[in-house]
Amino acid sequence: QRPSDHVEVGSIRFNTDTSNLEYYRGNTLGWSQFELIDPELGGGTGSNTGLGTRGLFGGSGDPSSGRDDILFLTVSTLGDTQVFGELSSAKFATAGLGSRTRGVFAGGYNPTQVNTIEFVTFASLGDVVDFGDAYKARDMGGLASATRGLFFGGISTGPAPSGTNIIQYITIASTGDAQDFGDAHAAVEGMEGMASSTRGLIMGGQNPSGTNNTISFVTISTTGDSVDFGDMQSPRHTFATGSNSTRGMIGGGRTPDTASGINTIDFVTIATTGNAQNFGDLTQARSACDGVSDPTRFVIAGGYNPSNVNTIDYVEITTTGDAVDFGDLTYARNRSGSCSNGHGGL
Repeated sequence: QRPSDHVEVGSIRFNTDTSNLEYYRGNTLGWSQFELIDPELGGGTGSNTGLGTRGLFGGSGDPSSGRDDILFLTVSTLGDTQVFGELSSAKFATAGLGSRTRGVFAGGYNPTQVNTIEFVTFASLGDVVDFGDAYKARDMGGLASATRGLFFGGISTGPAPSGTNIIQYITIASTGDAQDFGDAHAAVEGMEGMASSTRGLIMGGQNPSGTNNTISFVTISTTGDSVDFGDMQSPRHTFATGSNSTRGMIGGGRTPDTASGINTIDFVTIATTGNAQNFGDLTQARSACDGVSDPTRFVIAGGYNPSNVNTIDYVEITTTGDAVDFGDLTYARNRSGSCSNGHGGL
């Protein structure tokens, strides 16, 4: 167990669960893992000719069937995606999250819901490896710190599928089944999330009774139910999210009044609480889009309006303003699991 009392700032310990050295950053920040991995990856064509944070998009809706391929791009560059590898099966409405070294995908369906958790190593192209199992659900959200990943919400399986508020967690550097963390703010599908190194934000979602605009938060290193943070500018679900260490970004999504999607981009300051503020607009309105980020840039890919799109947009996180064209996905797609090795939780 990590010591918590009378620990000197700068103390070093070996974590036998993750097989990594950790150092103590104080009562507020807690323990952090030594980063021995260079997050600057690249080597390819299109958006991958330069070095930088790598973003992945796993699975896709067509929209009635899934695909098994994983696409990748380099967030700090511009251009089209390339194929990274394959999921264990064709599916869509997966959840994604990442550490510095691993990208993890969970859940999804085609044509039935699955409870699979699987991972890839960001630095090497290739197919997924089995990680463990989560609860059976599609349209879950995901977020992560450097060591721990959280999956939440979704539509549960059964004779009468319904939304769930379950939050589960994994230790990303290991393998095994997801464990109970607590409850999210509502039992809904289409919630999304983002993180700083200590705090995870969970937001939005939809169930038969309506669409949610709530933002709630958890402390990633602990367990427990989410706590109210504030509200998004409008109720929405299946939108893109990303963050750096201080600012969280929300792009697109579906609202009760716009089945094909909206073009709004919101932002929040993760360390505080309060309502989301207007950032700018996407290049086109869409729902079911996916997001990846690095310390400076938020990239929004794919989506639906009123059919699948291959558009990739980006904005600079530290400013405000409208999105700019980044490039194109290898094919039009929506509802992929997305993750990067350089987001704000790391």
